[in-house]
Amino acid sequence: MNRITLEPGKRGGRPCIRGLRISVYDVLTMLSSGMTQQEIQEDFPELTSEDILAVLSYAADREHQVYSLKFQ
Repeated sequence: MNRITLEPGKRGGRPCIRGLRISVYDVLTMLSSGMTQQEIQEDFPELTSEDILAVLSYAADREHQVYSLKFQ
């Protein structure tokens, strides 16, 4: 998780990868649109396989922290 950084003022404070201007959201959007890890790395050669795995781990951890709301 040390690959995911939060810096006020960078990308609106969104979580980014290693201080780069590539956000977790950007990578998740690319993956969900069908891009492969290799295609993402071709477009963004500064990203490593470990960076993309860190994005997925971060997203899974965030999903695990989501709480259900009960309506009365």
